[in-house]
Amino acid sequence: MALLTINFESRYLMGNTEVSVILPNKPYNQSPKEFYGNGKKYPVLWLLHGTFGDHTDWIRKSNIEVYACERDVIVVMPSALNSNYSNWDTFAIGYSMWDYLTEELMPLVYNWLPASDKREDNFIAGLSMGGGGAIKYAAWHPDKFAGVAVLSAFARNISEIDPENVDPRTLNSIRNAGGFENFLNSYENVWDRLAQLASSDSQPKIYCACGTEDFLYEYYLKFKEYVKELNLDAFFEEGPGSHEWRFWDKYIERAMDYFGLEKN
Repeated sequence: MALLTINFESRYLMGNTEVSVILPNKPYNQSPKEFYGNGKKYPVLWLLHGTFGDHTDWIRKSNIEVYACERDVIVVMPSALNSNYSNWDTFAIGYSMWDYLTEELMPLVYNWLPASDKREDNFIAGLSMGGGGAIKYAAWHPDKFAGVAVLSAFARNISEIDPENVDPRTLNSIRNAGGFENFLNSYENVWDRLAQLASSDSQPKIYCACGTEDFLYEYYLKFKEYVKELNLDAFFEEGPGSHEWRFWDKYIERAMDYFGLEKN
């Protein structure tokens, strides 16, 4: 296994940023020259962290290295602050996380690393805030991702929000969008976007999992009901657990299995 930490100046994040990348193992029966020069392109899992996290979370708190190397999958883990994977034009001199992943990080990975840029080889996943970011990217960029895994997260019907009575985080997102109407008509509205995808031929496969003791469980169940009504290509499963790494570690492997990323 090769574990890379890439530090570079991002045009979209307006400063240096770090990314952790897991690369496949060299088999013992191959020489370095043979393996590193084979020209093979590997599937990619874009793996997003949650609130208060960074690019090291999945490495430090899960067995993602083991799961990736068993399947010959590249795993790319960016840092996103607490951005909700959105653009924040008025933060400091700008922090465009939404654009960064697709317009900067993906070209970097595809052109510098042995990563396949084919849709059928690309998957996106995340936990909590990262799960919300993953479904947002998959919903608005179905041409880029064959599947999405949403762990302990959900899309919500933001048209039901009372902008005069919301939590501070949602209020900041509404203000960032330039008001409630702009918020409704932006990429933040994944709920309505999924309804549009229901009649599309380019739906990504959706995998969702949540612990039955998770404080978000009731919202997850509402999201589950909605996705099933839309008849999207989705699989939901629940199990014992709360908003915790023991749950996410178990279910990220199940998500990889669901995507068809088979063990060697």
